[in-house]
Amino acid sequence: MPRKPARHHRLLPVRPLTFSPFARSVARVATAYLVKHHMHDAMQQSAGDEFKKLKNVDRQSESSEDEEFDGVVQADFAFFDPKPDDFHGVKTLLQSYLDNKQWDLSGFVDLILGQTTVGTVVKLEDDEDNGVFSIITALNLGRYKDHKCIKELKEFLLNICHEKDKIGNLRSLLGDEAQRVGLLVSQFVVNLPPELLPPLYDALFDEISWATEDEPTEELRNSFRFKFYVVVSKFYKHKNANQKRSSSTDKDEAFVYIKPEDEILHKLSMWSFLFPLQTQQVATHELKNYQLTGIVMAVKAEDISSFRQQLHALINES
Repeated sequence: MPRKPARHHRLLPVRPLTFSPFARSVARVATAYLVKHHMHDAMQQSAGDEFKKLKNVDRQSESSEDEEFDGVVQADFAFFDPKPDDFHGVKTLLQSYLDNKQWDLSGFVDLILGQTTVGTVVKLEDDEDNGVFSIITALNLGRYKDHKCIKELKEFLLNICHEKDKIGNLRSLLGDEAQRVGLLVSQFVVNLPPELLPPLYDALFDEISWATEDEPTEELRNSFRFKFYVVVSKFYKHKNANQKRSSSTDKDEAFVYIKPEDEILHKLSMWSFLFPLQTQQVATHELKNYQLTGIVMAVKAEDISSFRQQLHALINES
């Protein structure tokens, strides 16, 4: 019997998911600007033909970049094991994963797609274009340490960390502790229904647990016994974020998280640091006081259970 039974969920209409009215407004504006471009890129990619789990979604879709969501489109999202045919779709999603750095992204995508027992891609069921809408996986930084892409990723992280109290911890996770560190990679189009997030992360961490029992060799089983996770992501930081921490009079949020799970991971992290991004920002009035900023977080594996519970609660309450 397969360990990944099919599940069916009736999902709610899609809307920006953040913790405050202001942040929701900003997220909606950002989505209106970006969704057309991400959806176009994702829908051009090829993919496999077997799905793990099917999601039925009644989702609102905007009629133009500047209008509110006012139409309803039926979309059946499916979870698939990564396959070589997903290469171009996954590469598109990860194009700015390390900001504008020139690195071996193709090799990185090959590692992700070559790890078929742990990881998921999301596509539309029975879609002719078979575009990739999301990728989620965890790569052992020690297992893949000799690959060019991982060497370049480690170099990038060390170069962007300018906090003296964090660089030692980072070096440890990328070096001596690397065999116990999973690089948690999660990327998706900006308007992916948030209701897909809990089952996506549940599937990932369940697969990691199963891999510690089911992989054919002890070396492979041990490679999934993570003690820590490293997350590379981005969010919007208010230009006066440092002052806002001590002020409660301004209604603007200090941070606006593009990915709702990042706020939970940020709160649970052992440590984190921010770094400036060179990639082009969304030019909108609502975001005029914000700057797109990179963030690196380190999270203990023992806190993942809490993360999963909080993510379910967040989506259910939205």
